[in-house]
Amino acid sequence: MARVTEALPGRGMQSAAAAISFEEEEGTFQTGGVATIAAGHAIHDTYTAFLPPLLPALIARFGLSTAEAGVLNVFMTWPSLLQPFIGHLADRVSLRYFVLLGPAITATMMSLLGRAPSYGVMALFLIVVGLSSAGLHAVGPVMGGRLSGRNLGRGMGFWMVGGELGRALGPLVVVSALAVLRLEGIAWLMIGGWAATGVLYLKLRHIPGRPGSPAAVRPWRQALRAMRPLLVPMAGVVAARSLLASGLTTYLPTFLSREGTSLWLAGASLSVLEVAGIAGVLIGGSLSDRLGRRLVLLASLAGPGLLTFPFLATRGWTQLLLLVLLGFTTLSTTPVIMALVQESFPQNRALANGIYMAITFVIQSTAIVVVGLLADYFGLRTAFLVSAVVALLGAPLVFLLPTHRPQSETASSGS
Repeated sequence: MARVTEALPGRGMQSAAAAISFEEEEGTFQTGGVATIAAGHAIHDTYTAFLPPLLPALIARFGLSTAEAGVLNVFMTWPSLLQPFIGHLADRVSLRYFVLLGPAITATMMSLLGRAPSYGVMALFLIVVGLSSAGLHAVGPVMGGRLSGRNLGRGMGFWMVGGELGRALGPLVVVSALAVLRLEGIAWLMIGGWAATGVLYLKLRHIPGRPGSPAAVRPWRQALRAMRPLLVPMAGVVAARSLLASGLTTYLPTFLSREGTSLWLAGASLSVLEVAGIAGVLIGGSLSDRLGRRLVLLASLAGPGLLTFPFLATRGWTQLLLLVLLGFTTLSTTPVIMALVQESFPQNRALANGIYMAITFVIQSTAIVVVGLLADYFGLRTAFLVSAVVALLGAPLVFLLPTHRPQSETASSGS
């Protein structure tokens, strides 16, 4: 019980009881807690998903080029460089309030984009969103992972389902609000984020925010040396998938608008992609617990690369079906890598997760700009084709990652 007292100093009997319940259930998959954290992720990412559908309106309002519009996403993602520092701190002290306050802060800034008087003010709002997002994404997966017990892939699937659900709902919410409230009126949408923060506080305020005992945490230099054999090939895998994944999730509405689709349908297409991704991340994470991480990662790189070619060559219902398959395969990578990172470094889970998230966000933001530049010079269709080829060429990098042994195999070997 020493850990309970240390984790929650000065709390009353109700807090202690909540912590004791958590300690006794550690090692099992705690569906309620994992689902609550995933729900907070969903609300948060609903608001960050406002940006891609807003790009056509913002481009028209400020006279932006495609690359300048893409740089707006960079302002939102560059604070992710701070995630390793946040994770290193979260291995030692509880930073649960980054998860609790994230939806309110992000909702406020994203909802005010429609009232921004200039490109510079929009950039400032998006930097604040990036800081809020960095804190939530560094701490939230570790909290969810600790509540997932031995089913870490499944837990990360829940976490990513929240994110994909948010990114699926976000475009629908904002384009519907634009139709009724116009660009300046979407400021009212921030109310949902503040309501979500209130609910998260009531549900999660007793959950420990750090993954274990601070005494067991390795020094950061030693931890970084141990992580290098995994992080180097992992960065290659992330880079191989990011051009296509980031290009689709950022520029798909713009691409379809330029192809003659209405703004509402273009925004809805992104929701179709994200809804398919919800199934992909949940099934992919659970399958990787049983079949191994490498096999699922290989499918999630090769599949989208191959599907992009017929997607760009078709229209109508066939294109919609291919978009569903693209979403299912493209977005299933993340929970598998997150599970691999956390299980490989149990003593420094938050640091490892923070480094992974920082690498991912930096690569993705760079990929968005690269795709934007390719689109400005050669068109979005060519940019997507190049991205698909890169994904296919990067698939063999999966074999440089460490092997994850499925649970059944691990259990049999230990008996």
